[in-house]
Amino acid sequence: MKVINNRQIVEDCWQAIGDESSIQQLADGKVIISLAFWNQHKPALRQRSEALAIKLNPEDDVATIANELSEFALVVLQFPSFRDGRAYSQARNLRQRYDYQGEIRACGNVLRDQLAFMERVGFNSFEIDDHQDINDAINGFDEIKVKYQASSDEPLPLYKRLTA
Repeated sequence: MKVINNRQIVEDCWQAIGDESSIQQLADGKVIISLAFWNQHKPALRQRSEALAIKLNPEDDVATIANELSEFALVVLQFPSFRDGRAYSQARNLRQRYDYQGEIRACGNVLRDQLAFMERVGFNSFEIDDHQDINDAINGFDEIKVKYQASSDEPLPLYKRLTA
């Protein structure tokens, strides 16, 4: 599967692991685990030498893993529907409140016309639905020319940038 990472189309090198898997069944390489799997197998997962990623549901509180964020190379945030914006808040908290510098990936109902907004709050990786053209989706980043409000990608609002 291909993903967009830092505005580039790349092959996804991560493998998602289901909650029903046992710690002994984990494949070698980079794996994505759920918060529940992390909480259940934390000591054993910390022994792995490969990179770890955690997938959070919209109802998961980012604060519960704030002190453990350095253990994850990737945080995956879910968009179950384009109308569910909780992952925007999660991404913003990861970047601004917890200073997370790793990769933040949007997955689920990720639409082309929302990519620029997702990027503004801190997402830098995107799983595009199979029903969309990933090559066309990449054009969604440049559709917003003027950004009025401050965000993760631009800390000053437009009026302060104009008067500076």
